[in-house]
Amino acid sequence: MTTTPDNPTTALPGRPPVVDLATWQTARDELLVREKAHTREGDALAAARRRLPMVEFDGTVDVVGPDGPVPFLDLFQGRDELVVYKHMWYDGAPHQGQCEGCTTTAWHLKDAVYLNARGVSFAILTTGRWDGVASYVEFMGYTQPWYSVRDVDAPVGDSMGSITCFLRDGDRVFLTCSTTGRGNEPVSGSFGLLDMTPYGRRGVGGQARGAGPRGAARAGSGARTRTGTPPGARPAAPCRSGPATARPPWSPSAGTATTTDGPSSSTCEPTPGTGADPIRRRSLTGAVTQL
Repeated sequence: MTTTPDNPTTALPGRPPVVDLATWQTARDELLVREKAHTREGDALAAARRRLPMVEFDGTVDVVGPDGPVPFLDLFQGRDELVVYKHMWYDGAPHQGQCEGCTTTAWHLKDAVYLNARGVSFAILTTGRWDGVASYVEFMGYTQPWYSVRDVDAPVGDSMGSITCFLRDGDRVFLTCSTTGRGNEPVSGSFGLLDMTPYGRRGVGGQARGAGPRGAARAGSGARTRTGTPPGARPAAPCRSGPATARPPWSPSAGTATTTDGPSSSTCEPTPGTGADPIRRRSLTGAVTQL
């Protein structure tokens, strides 16, 4: 038996119909077949990804961290594998104006203890000058290792907005995998949880058109609800590579998005319905909140 919501005048468009438990279980079992096929295909893709060929490069190239220049090899911390997130950087922007999508990703990667336990180190790279990066890291309260790769060639530097994996064999270093755009989504566990909810991502983070209830994105205040948002990281559209077409989240005169020598080739999609990215500030309790 299927019924309409109790109060259709207040229910958001697209709200699921109300059914009895047996009907729900039948629909859930049908979807589970597709979910299991999706999982198996994901396993096959992951296996193929691990079999990609490698590119060897000079691991002695310097990156700049809190202790000054160090060879890229040091980022492995003695382990065999390294995962980095390449965080976009806007020169001249205030802390509140840095990339929203990258902020979301970095916030989900605050602790690499489980990676470390499996022989994988983690670091965040960006093209900002170290003095500005250090100030931003302190403002956000990040504890991950951050390094400036300004003026460093690919695959360590250059285009930002990606997750990149490296392998070490003694003093030899290899690029093994890199992904950007929606390929970064596995890092942001909140997206996966939102995908399980009736209203999904509420119009952000790459959710396909028509994949969630229409109108849900504008429920409450603005295009996205601010309730329950992790400090400093309101869900955002993920970074993507390509021409820098998105407007920076601050006054055009405040700065430009840069990589090593000019406008970044990786941009973040603007928040639907809001224009500029949200402004973050320190609250009296020290947490990063949003206006």
